[in-house]
Order: sequence, then C-alpha cells, then structure tokens
Amino acid sequence: MSVLVTRPGKPGEALCHQLQAAGIEAAHHPLIDFHAGSELVQLPHRLAQCDLVIAVSQQAVLYSQEYLNQHGLSWPSDIRYLAIGQKTAQLLSNFTQQTVNYPAVSDSENFLSLPELNAPTGLRVEILRGNGGRDLIAQQLKSQGALVNYCEVYQREMLPFNARVAVSAWQKAAVNSIIITSEQQLRFFVTQIAEYDAPWLLDQTFYVPSERIAHDARSLGIKHIIAVGSASNSDLVAAVLAGKNDRNHE
Repeated sequence: MSVLVTRPGKPGEALCHQLQAAGIEAAHHPLIDFHAGSELVQLPHRLAQCDLVIAVSQQAVLYSQEYLNQHGLSWPSDIRYLAIGQKTAQLLSNFTQQTVNYPAVSDSENFLSLPELNAPTGLRVEILRGNGGRDLIAQQLKSQGALVNYCEVYQREMLPFNARVAVSAWQKAAVNSIIITSEQQLRFFVTQIAEYDAPWLLDQTFYVPSERIAHDARSLGIKHIIAVGSASNSDLVAAVLAGKNDRNHE
C-alpha cells in the first residue's frame, strides 16, 4: 500500500513519517502554501471588540500568534476561545493560557452544537481564518442573532503542478490511496488531473476528514471514499491502517 499525502507543511511531513513508521509507504505532495493575511494588522483591534474567538485552523493560530509576538501583544484573557479541531484547540490554549473547547468531530455541523454557541444572540464573534472558508458557521450564527466578523490572518495559495509527470511518478510508486484534508484542495487536485489520467484517479481510495468532503468527492465522480470523521494525523493513520487490513482480508 502506498499513500499520497497532500496535507501541506510540517503537518503533512509528520503525517508521512507516521505512515512510514506504521509500515505504509507515503509520498508528500502539498497542494497549497500559506502567507500572512491582509487583515492581520486589524487583529488587536478585532480581539478587543469581541466576546468569543473561533480559530478555524492551526495556521490561523500560528499567524495570529506571530503577529501578536512581533508587536509585544498578548491574547485577551477576558474573552472565550473555540477551535474547529483538537490540534488547533491545543495550540490556541497554549498561547492564550485558557481552556479552548472544540467538537469531537472536526466539522462545521458538530462545531455549531458546542454549548458556548447555544444562545448566540448578541454575541460578538471573531472568526480567524484564511481567504475564505467556514461560511456555514458564520451564516448559522448570524441567523441566530450573533454579530460575526471574519479576520483574514493568513492566505492560501494553490500550487499548480504538471499532472502528467506527477501521475506517472505516483503510478511508479504504486500509489493507491490519497489523503486530502479540505474541499478546496480536493477540487483543485481533481481539476489538475488530465482526462487521460481519470482512470487512475477514479481507482484511488480517498481519505477525507468529514462526510461533507466525502459528499463533494462523490459529486466529482470519485467512487472509493472513506470519511474519517477527523482531520488529525493520528486518526488519518488509523483509518489508513484499517483500510490496509481490510484489503489484506479481501
């Protein structure tokens, strides 16, 4: 079994190492890069004007922390903090020195069921994110009377690649599974693959964090999809190992 890991940066590299340590071949091909966001300069003012902060990713926390450090500032202690996933929550908790709640399943639907969001009327919410994403959370909170702002603290840049060359290399490496951790990356990946490589693409097993992304994958014609229910590296590795065992028993 050989897995193509598209998760970017150090988390993607760590995921490859964990897969390899579990006896699974892994190739790293990031689809995205990150840069500081256009609204980072507004972060201190935004934090001072809100009741609750939502961090959508580790990148949102890291870029925010770096900016605050550079300007000798710290996270407010009189507001509440939430995060989409466990790793993001742990990171934000380390920096804020406060408890950061998160849903057991890392998706927007489960996030909205957190007790902190049960009665959001009048709640001033700041969502720390990249350029786009997590619109469902904002829409739902606004519909319930919350005052929601976005702060674009980082930007995502998609990384085009020569699919013909890449697919040829992946075929030689016997890649038969792909880990993709966001809807944007999934759609970008599929659009990069040329029509004559579609049979290879459709023969892959895709591991995605949520049923929402699995639904998107099915709409793109992908047939073999496993919705892990989490975007954490440990859960992704466990799912791949389970998939490997299932194949061995077929």
